[in-house]
Amino acid sequence: MKKNGLLTILFAFCFLFSLTFAFVPSIEAQTINLTYSNFFPPTHGHGIQGDEMAKEIEKRTNGRVKVSYFPGGTLTKPRVCYDGVVKGISDIGQSCFAYTRGRFPLMEAVDLPLGYKSGKVASSVAYEFYKRMRPKELRDVKVLTIHAHGPAALLSRKDVNSLDEIKGMKIRCTGLAAKMAKYLGAAPVAMPQNQAYEALQKGVVEGSFAPIEVLKGWKQGEVIDYVIETKALGYTTAMFVVMNKKKYESLPPDIQRIFDEVGEEWVDRHGDVWDSIDREGLKFTIELGKKIHALSPAQEKLWVQSISPIIIDYQLKMEKRGLPGRKAVELLRELIAKH
Repeated sequence: MKKNGLLTILFAFCFLFSLTFAFVPSIEAQTINLTYSNFFPPTHGHGIQGDEMAKEIEKRTNGRVKVSYFPGGTLTKPRVCYDGVVKGISDIGQSCFAYTRGRFPLMEAVDLPLGYKSGKVASSVAYEFYKRMRPKELRDVKVLTIHAHGPAALLSRKDVNSLDEIKGMKIRCTGLAAKMAKYLGAAPVAMPQNQAYEALQKGVVEGSFAPIEVLKGWKQGEVIDYVIETKALGYTTAMFVVMNKKKYESLPPDIQRIFDEVGEEWVDRHGDVWDSIDREGLKFTIELGKKIHALSPAQEKLWVQSISPIIIDYQLKMEKRGLPGRKAVELLRELIAKH
């Protein structure tokens, strides 16, 4: 009798214990809410890609992750986007390394005028360069994706055919492109893309070093009259999609893997978008009746010679700081040939 009574009590206790936990949601079932700050406008190709990346993560996690998306710099401005991720203002952020010049010394090597042929190539090179070099400057975040635009051009309010004609011109540029402007005799004006339209329109700057895509993606084709193409501007600007490190490390392992997989996939997605919107930018500008031309062979040679010391200067500067500048340039040239 006593034995049966004890069994009954034990059974009742176990039943009540199981009921208690049946109404407590499991940790894994709780929705993980994240924020994503992107400096690209919502209608821009990379603004759209940012949104699609967030939705893909939500889909693959079966809704366990929910991403609130803030394009157009509405949550954090381009220059403070990275710090915003580090400080937890946003959980994920996308912007340009070049907007905080000097903060990412090794990643600056990616932007050198090394002869990038397309956005797809530049994006693949930039991401693989990061994975091979693992620069200390990015250890305070989780890197999801790195991508980069195709070769740039001089977008100008006036026609430019020679070094003499670019001398003294106020050129909007960022990062190492500012040094290129100086070597060509122009006057660099540091400025993110979201300010370029108004600056060109009002004559604050007379031209801009930028990929062709900005002519449509940022509507700058409306406020310039000439596009001058030259191999001297075969540089790129690398961009990041990074995540708050503590937030990433707090995720369950299976969700971390999803972020890793989607991040890797979006390198090519962004690269394809760069090439596609470059074509759209060219078409848009032609339809507006703007003039597009290359430099003469003689001037092309002079422009290339004028900016070539930048690469050597970068290597020497990095080596003095104890950073592998020569190795970085050698690796980039190897990766450009590979891709």
